[in-house]
Amino acid sequence: MTLRPLYSLLALAVATSLLAACSHEDSGRTSAQAAAPAFAAVARGRIDVEGGMLKLSMPREGVVAEIRVHEGDHVHKGQVLAVLDTKPAQLAVNAAEAEQKQAEAQARLLEVRLKSANDRADRLAAAAAAGAGDGLSADEAREAAHQLQGELDSARAAGAIATQKLDAARYELSQRTLLAPIDAQVVERDIQPGAGVSPQGGPAFVLLPEGARIVRAELNESFVAAVHEGMHAQVVDDSGSGAPTLSAHVQRIGTVFGPSALEEDPLIRANTRTVECVLAFDEPPPPSLRIGQRVIVQFTANNSASAKPGH
Repeated sequence: MTLRPLYSLLALAVATSLLAACSHEDSGRTSAQAAAPAFAAVARGRIDVEGGMLKLSMPREGVVAEIRVHEGDHVHKGQVLAVLDTKPAQLAVNAAEAEQKQAEAQARLLEVRLKSANDRADRLAAAAAAGAGDGLSADEAREAAHQLQGELDSARAAGAIATQKLDAARYELSQRTLLAPIDAQVVERDIQPGAGVSPQGGPAFVLLPEGARIVRAELNESFVAAVHEGMHAQVVDDSGSGAPTLSAHVQRIGTVFGPSALEEDPLIRANTRTVECVLAFDEPPPPSLRIGQRVIVQFTANNSASAKPGH
């Protein structure tokens, strides 16, 4: 079924109604009601998933070392999709770990020296107070302990910096692995082992989220006032394949007009303004309904009583 122009279906129904009224005056009311337009609006649409397809690029630049999934695979959130060469990042982690261990060892050594210095300063201070020693030695011992305390504080700060460097190095190592962010199906894979990749080099994988299918319809500006949230509609395959008609309802209507993306005629497309209308299926659609498939959406005229609240 095609839709060019969008008003053809409504015009045909109105014309039929007028002809029936002229032929049979006595039964005009009955004929007019039977031939009245069945739809309040008609729109082109396409099957989609909430949020659209997910295009994933490798998080960092590098050489692809391993790919663990294939096109058509169903993956779970957190599953590994691909891994880059991790040797440079692993070397950075090793260096950060060594730096952290060195800082920790230096801090432990200074803690031991500081304890001894404090003990010596305390003994000399006690001896000086008892008249068994001179105060100068006690002061010098206390000053030495203060210097060691400063060195220990500096070593601890260096240890904290080393820990941060290690965390950063480990994070960079983790960024050499691409994980599935959601449950999805791998629709496309555009990288090979041994290939050089970067975040700016385009998507490595295209995933189809395992979410509910929706319809994105282009509602002509002349039909916007006739459609409302919760309104029921019929979704018909536009390919003429004879697929069964599916029931849906309006989930939301956009607030911004834009050009048509589904109109094939460039002249009509350039002069047509539409609003996106998103519909949810009343029942799960069959698996044969594919993302991107074009459909015709027929909005039911008399459905105010059956409109679903909250949609």
